[in-house]
Amino acid sequence: MSSLKGKVALVTGSGRNIGRATVLKLAQEGVNVVVNARANEQELNGVVREAQGLGVKAIGVLADMAKKAEVEAMAAKALAEFGRVDILINNAAIRPHKPFTELTDADWEQVRGVVLDGALYLTRALIGKMVENKYGNILFFVGDGAYSGRGAGRAHLSAAKMALVGFARGLASEFAPHNIRVNVVSPGSIDTTRSNPEWYGNRPTDAAGIPLGRQGKIDEIAATCMFLVGDGGGFITGQTIHVNGGAGYY
Repeated sequence: MSSLKGKVALVTGSGRNIGRATVLKLAQEGVNVVVNARANEQELNGVVREAQGLGVKAIGVLADMAKKAEVEAMAAKALAEFGRVDILINNAAIRPHKPFTELTDADWEQVRGVVLDGALYLTRALIGKMVENKYGNILFFVGDGAYSGRGAGRAHLSAAKMALVGFARGLASEFAPHNIRVNVVSPGSIDTTRSNPEWYGNRPTDAAGIPLGRQGKIDEIAATCMFLVGDGGGFITGQTIHVNGGAGYY
């Protein structure tokens, strides 16, 4: 029997791709789940139904991570429904590419809001119950592009993403005495559905530069999350796990 059975997880940005795969892996282990999407209610409800079909309790919450009121309302709904959140996976992101010299204040605020501010507000809203229960697991997603710095037009995104690493390390140190572990997952090139292919110049994804000769799969990232929040990762906190097929060593 899984040690996670009966726990409660909230996964942001879980209507598709890595977030959806992670929700379903959690549900397979008996974890009750809160599914989040920014605006696509059809996708949101579809994932909720899939999770419920695996025999767990699941609810869906539409919330824009860049809007503090919506983030805090989502946390309140999760706590009202389940009484606690044991596992928080901050997966929601936005990846607009734009030359730094053309960057506006609004561009920066949009990226920072979704990637960094929303994750901070949500973590702050939920960590109190973890402290009270002497148990918690928190994950943040970064992406190896932020470490390598490769690719034009990503400076603002890399700045917000790398801030999450410092945030995770600080939380890991501060809350370790409360049996709360905090880690970062940094995916490399993963075969996912791109909502805005124009941000990538409409280039098809491929396995160029990956020693394993292929892109990663969303289920492999979800499996990494499961390892980190499960017993196997019980002595891991404040760390960044790179899942990139050997494409970079950081």
